[in-house]
Amino acid sequence: MIKKSSPLPSAVSLSEFGDDQASQWENVVLRYRAPLRGFFARRVREQAEVEDLVQEVFLRLVGRIDGGPIEKVEQYLFQTAANVLRDRGRRNVVRETESHESFDENTHETRAEITPERVLLGKESIALVTAALKRLPDRTRDIFVLRALEQRKYADIAHLLRISTRAVEQHMARALAHLSKALED
Repeated sequence: MIKKSSPLPSAVSLSEFGDDQASQWENVVLRYRAPLRGFFARRVREQAEVEDLVQEVFLRLVGRIDGGPIEKVEQYLFQTAANVLRDRGRRNVVRETESHESFDENTHETRAEITPERVLLGKESIALVTAALKRLPDRTRDIFVLRALEQRKYADIAHLLRISTRAVEQHMARALAHLSKALED
């Protein structure tokens, strides 16, 4: 809410908004809050932002006190509202807020609970993969580790092991087929 002790700019008609500074602020807020809400409600998707945008307009008016006089308060407020909306649009573009989605437990899956059973199943899967990797020939296992775990490119692995890229691809295919079969059994 606007502080009542801040005076309105000197060019605002005192008779239009009250006799003292406190009543001037209160009357400006009371008179223009609803029209500003309507202005923003028609222009923004998130209705929760409407009140924040209205407050931003009044804050800018308060910040304008040291500036020159405001001759037409209504025009000034709605021009300020348009600027607030424009600034919000610029911020949203920079922050890419339109590409973000709000989290909603009903829409999004929540993280599964870690139960002792899940831990045991995970350990068993790791043991199966480890045993299957140990049964692979050394070169095939090395290529699988370099590619799958260390995220190396096929060309880098080929250069490192002094073999062709095609040979690396064949070793990888063998390793994946072997692991797939081991996990199926």
